[in-house]
Amino acid sequence: MSDRKHLFSAEVKKLMDVAKGSRNAARDRCFLLLLFRHGLRVSEACGLKLSQVDTESRVLHVKRLKAGLSTTHPLRGDELRAIKAWLTARAKLKPETDAFFISERRGPLSRKTAWVMIRDYGRLADLPLDAHPHMLRHACGFALADQGADTRLIQDYLGHRNIQHTVMYTATNPARFEKLWRYT
Repeated sequence: MSDRKHLFSAEVKKLMDVAKGSRNAARDRCFLLLLFRHGLRVSEACGLKLSQVDTESRVLHVKRLKAGLSTTHPLRGDELRAIKAWLTARAKLKPETDAFFISERRGPLSRKTAWVMIRDYGRLADLPLDAHPHMLRHACGFALADQGADTRLIQDYLGHRNIQHTVMYTATNPARFEKLWRYT
């Protein structure tokens, strides 16, 4: 068993790939992608409302929990495609809820279902550790740090009020030292 508390981007891709053939592929792939790209907590994703996802303006209104700072994030092309595929599948279920992610029973997706889904996809993807939803939030922070994002920007993106919750993503990243000691 690994002590690692996050997934690598390649492992997130594996989760997305194994979800392709599943019964709820459109929902699950969209769920996984939004958890990862926007660093959503499982409760934030399960509590997402249709009104928070604006495909016209290409933005996601992220309502943070745990006294976090709510923000508006841009939606990328692959996210928009996943969202539109999910909304098409969702419409066929004729739900009577404004929850963005719904179960097969047409009610809001539960945290438990999300945990089981990610655990099972992790096993199908043959990941070296037991995957759970919060690993995708951490994966987001580490991926942003790997891209060279500033600690303060990552803090804002993840909705952290206290920067101490953010520094773990950048503290071990060697990319932050790239501009030091430039030689000619």
